[in-house]
Amino acid sequence: MASSLVVPVIDVQNENFKELWPAMVVAIKTASFVALDTELSGLGNRKSLLAESIEDRYKAICHAARSRSILSLGIACYKKLDQKPADSYLVQVYNLTLLCSEEYIIEPQSVHFLVQHGFDFNKQYGHGIPYCKGNNKGGADDRGVHIRALFTELLRARKPLVLHNGLIDMAFLYQSFYAHLPERLATFTADLSEMFPAGIYDTKYVTEFELRLSASYLEYAYKKCKLDNGRSVDSGTNGPHVHIEFCQYAGHMSTYVDYRESPAVASVEEQTDICQRFSAFGWCPNGTKCPLSHDTDRIIFQDEKNKDDKRKKRKRQREKKRSEGEGSSIFDGSPENKIPNMEVDPEDPPGNQQGTVAEMCPDGLPAMDSDGNTPQSEGKSLATDSKGNSVCDENITTASIDDSRNTKNNTNDGKSGEVSGTGAGREKTNDRSAGIETQKKNADAGTHRAGFDAFMTGYIFAYSCTVIRKEEAGEADKEQEEEEQSWLPTCLNKVYLSGKVAPLNVVKSTFSKSSKAHMQKMEMVWGRRC
Repeated sequence: MASSLVVPVIDVQNENFKELWPAMVVAIKTASFVALDTELSGLGNRKSLLAESIEDRYKAICHAARSRSILSLGIACYKKLDQKPADSYLVQVYNLTLLCSEEYIIEPQSVHFLVQHGFDFNKQYGHGIPYCKGNNKGGADDRGVHIRALFTELLRARKPLVLHNGLIDMAFLYQSFYAHLPERLATFTADLSEMFPAGIYDTKYVTEFELRLSASYLEYAYKKCKLDNGRSVDSGTNGPHVHIEFCQYAGHMSTYVDYRESPAVASVEEQTDICQRFSAFGWCPNGTKCPLSHDTDRIIFQDEKNKDDKRKKRKRQREKKRSEGEGSSIFDGSPENKIPNMEVDPEDPPGNQQGTVAEMCPDGLPAMDSDGNTPQSEGKSLATDSKGNSVCDENITTASIDDSRNTKNNTNDGKSGEVSGTGAGREKTNDRSAGIETQKKNADAGTHRAGFDAFMTGYIFAYSCTVIRKEEAGEADKEQEEEEQSWLPTCLNKVYLSGKVAPLNVVKSTFSKSSKAHMQKMEMVWGRRC
């Protein structure tokens, strides 16, 4: 079983931003891929974010990005280690507290959610890194040490970008640190495809369409991947496993580190009634007042038990009706009484796509997800997904807000000490009890952080690359597959859309042009026009 993992998250504020700048730039430039997550001040009209027309959704997202702001930015840099066992990564995680220098809207429900999960608004207003949205103000983005220049360094690094339910995140990042958002979605996707030539990956899409997990909100997906990776390591099976190592921070640097404990998934024997709403979407309208269990560990084990029971049942049915050759449904593996993770059944006509949402929200309006985002049946489309975005910057899903971010809530702060991957591939915490107790005092009480959510997003991606490659690659071409290090070609530039059976493809079509502002930026970033 996977052991606990203690993740060092470096807290970046205005006072230490300049000091930490060189380390952050090096981490980004040397990374194999970079995972991002954001906390937002709001998302605006949730109903518009779930519009049937994707173009209408984009307009609503643009309005939110122009009128709201990013409160904090999580950056997790995953560097593949060549001299270590296959799929070993050195991970550096940063949590940047930001403060928009212009007027912006902050929604009460977002404040309530963030405060509940330990977000310190006094710290944000007193020590946040200032930034201006839209096009350049006061000079080129590549001059000086500021957040827009850091985003430029991310573009120059040409690394794969990993997000969870990332459409809203990308719009906010573009508007906040790059340029004014273009009016048309096709122009926006054309710009993104050139900004990130190494590709964009959405772990919400990966977990739903590739891993086919019972739920795909961030906390569930992360814990499930971590659990399965630990089981694979413990079983001693051949093949790659994800190994995680962290830098050791000593002296003055240790004062900037917030140690976040990610406990091992604990098996629970006693029977407890699970909240089916939370189980499916990571969000429940009753919140902490719900009499049913929201324990993600229990949910995972219940899902596994239900899947095993259904598998046995199907086997009996096949043996009984073998002559009839009955096929299994796309949702056969999902738990009983649990809403399937995929909001829309591919077999249903397009007109039925909103059925799930209507059933979940009788008034037609998605509820807020634990992140304060509107429910997105799990996706980050519009609602807050478990990604941990404070406002709903990722879940715009049809049925309920994917509270991947809620997932974060189970993450306790905690222990210091170095965390490194052992030779077996298991995450292991160094036994430094004295140091751990000291560092515990440095950790905040809250568990909802953009930095840790970015780490979870990156972990899901690393695990998915490992397990999918292991399943697809034969022994003969296994060595060649590792050399080429293709990430997830079937998920490249595919962004999850709530309530849709097809993702948003981040490509530049022959019928769309890049925006003028983007072309000017690309000339500045790479010294050429696209």
